[in-house]
Amino acid sequence: MNDFGKVAVLMGGFSSEREVSLASGAAILTALKSRGIDAQAFDPSEQPLSELVSSGFTRAFNILHGSYGEDGVVQGALEALGIPYTGCGVAASALGMDKFRSRLVWQGVGLPCVPFIVLRDDSDFAAVEKELGLPLFVKPAAEGSSVGVIKIKQTGELAQIYQQLKQFHGEILAERAIEGGEYTCGILGEQVLPSIRIVPATEFYDYEAKYHRDDTKYLCPADLTASDEQYMRDLTARAFKALGGRGWGRVDFLRDVDGAIYILEVNTVPGMTAHSLVPKAAREIGLSFEDLCVEILSHATLG
Repeated sequence: MNDFGKVAVLMGGFSSEREVSLASGAAILTALKSRGIDAQAFDPSEQPLSELVSSGFTRAFNILHGSYGEDGVVQGALEALGIPYTGCGVAASALGMDKFRSRLVWQGVGLPCVPFIVLRDDSDFAAVEKELGLPLFVKPAAEGSSVGVIKIKQTGELAQIYQQLKQFHGEILAERAIEGGEYTCGILGEQVLPSIRIVPATEFYDYEAKYHRDDTKYLCPADLTASDEQYMRDLTARAFKALGGRGWGRVDFLRDVDGAIYILEVNTVPGMTAHSLVPKAAREIGLSFEDLCVEILSHATLG
């Protein structure tokens, strides 16, 4: 374990997911220390990244969620500083954070994505509602943890919701509601972890269900047939590889009532809190939270 040297657990940061990142980071810090690793918390919102070098850190466990941490920005900074880090590189992180452009990549290689439309100020919102059908979801293209996700049920609501969201976010997507089930598959190195079926008590798997409620159900193994399980795992590997993913991550899916499976998004820095999904799937293959953290750290690389 001493081969890892002095490890910075990058946590907190500047994004709307700061509190989730702090919770994830605290859990990881405890896990790494329990394995004898010299790990210390490092919050880029409180100290400049240049202090990683002056303080003698030899690698970084990046658990910064959202903007500046999951979008390629901190990855580029760490590469410039010469510090190996966990997770995806610059390009894969930037693509993974962008739900619009990641889907363009997946569509280009023939992978099934949730049908969507990018909204603009001059969009024909009535036509979008008609094309996608109601209900539909509206969301920022570059946020995580379901931040800004709104479900629209009534005709004529889309234009108003778009105006609300665009004040605080960049590109906004409208997407078809696929309501046969929510699933996810983690990936660790070259191994795709077992799928998880997410059954929220709320109407959909929103921020509250992800981090604050205790009545969300997680089925692992999921309720898929063997062939659908294999298909979802194959899609996970292909979707992650298409973006240039490495190290670890998570791919989320929606399943239609007719059984069709669609890729929703990729998470290049998944949560690692008590409610998080990758640790749940890792336990299914006999990997404790502590060993999972060490395994993720072992994949840290530069460039």
